[in-house]
Amino acid sequence: MRKPVIAGNWKMYKLIGESIESAVSLKPLVANAFHAEVIIAPVYTALRSVADRLDGSNIKVAAQNCSVQNEFGALTGEIAPVMIKDAGCSHVIIGHSERRQFFAETDETVNRKVKAALGAGLIAIVCVGEDLASRDAGTQNVVVEEQVIAGLNGLTVSDMERIIIAYEPVWAIGTGRTATPVQAQEMHAHIRHLIAATHGNQVAEALRILYGGSVKPENIAELMACEDVDGALVGGASLSAESFAGIVNYTG
Repeated sequence: MRKPVIAGNWKMYKLIGESIESAVSLKPLVANAFHAEVIIAPVYTALRSVADRLDGSNIKVAAQNCSVQNEFGALTGEIAPVMIKDAGCSHVIIGHSERRQFFAETDETVNRKVKAALGAGLIAIVCVGEDLASRDAGTQNVVVEEQVIAGLNGLTVSDMERIIIAYEPVWAIGTGRTATPVQAQEMHAHIRHLIAATHGNQVAEALRILYGGSVKPENIAELMACEDVDGALVGGASLSAESFAGIVNYTG
C-alpha cells in the first residue's frame, strides 16, 4: 500500500525567523500523523535552521529547486543538490510550474536536475502539468506524457524508488480553481499507466503521485478518496501551520 505524502511548498515566503516559527508551530499539530509522510519546503536561506528545529520529528525538509550538477564550480547563484543534502534536506522539488513558466525550466533541465538530486541521495518530487490552453484544447494527456517521459528519461527501476511525481494542473494553481476529483483521478491514472509502460507495473504501483492545485483543508479528503491520488503538493494553504495541519490530518 502506498503511504501518502503531504508536502508544503512555501515558495518565496517567510524570513528565517518566520520559517522557524512556522515549523515549530507545525510539529505538535502533526505529531500523530502516522498515516502520511509530512514534508515542508522553505526558502534556501531557512533550510538549515528549519531542519535543525525539526530534527527527530516526523516532518521532513525539502528544497524548492536545485542545480543540474553536484560538482563544485563557477556557477554563480546555483545550489548543488549535495549542498541541499548538507543543509538537512531529504527531498527536493524539481520542475515546478513556476520554474517552468518564469525561469525557462525545460524537460531537459528537469531530467538533469533529477539525476543530480538522486546522485546526492535526495528524493526528487518531480512536477508535471498542463496549462489552461492545453486543457481547453484537450491535449493535456499529451503534454503531461511528454513531461513525464522526458523528465524521467534514463532513470532505472532502482532510481524510481526515490521519485515522487506531483501533478499540477497549472490552471488551478493560485486561481482558486481546483481540478475535480474525476479530472485529478484521470490524470493520475494516466501517469501511472505511463510509468508502467516505461518501468513496469511494480514500479508504477509503488509510485506516489501527488495532486498540486489549490489544495485546501476543505477539499483534501475528497481528492484523497481517489484511487490514484497519493497525497498533495500544497502551496498557499501550507503557509499557515493550522491550515497545513488540517490538510495533513485529513483522515481525522
